[in-house]
Amino acid sequence: MNPTALLAPVFLVFELWQLVVSERYMGIKQIRVNADPRELAMANWMAATWAGGLFAYYLWMFTLLLHPVGRAQGIVLIVMTGIGYLIRSTCGLKWVLVVLTFEGSIRIGMLISLIGQSWRRLMM
Repeated sequence: MNPTALLAPVFLVFELWQLVVSERYMGIKQIRVNADPRELAMANWMAATWAGGLFAYYLWMFTLLLHPVGRAQGIVLIVMTGIGYLIRSTCGLKWVLVVLTFEGSIRIGMLISLIGQSWRRLMM
């Protein structure tokens, strides 16, 4: 079993938290009032946690490539993150939340798949 795959539940919670925070800062209410999310105040602890979590998440994605169990999920996570970033950097503010939600749903699916695969390997 891939020992780094044991961190998948932690990153699943992080991914869900990231979707909630994204909805708060770029959600329908913000679009309705035409607010720029970069101008909204964010607590320092939240910004630091988010940045540190993203760094750890990306590092963890690449460590998944080192072991056969979880390699496919790691590849999909990395590719989806890259594609999502490219699309988000070119689309308008109104579409960013849609792209984030779609990207997040695929990443959540991959994390659940990795948890299931790791659980099956652990039970053997």
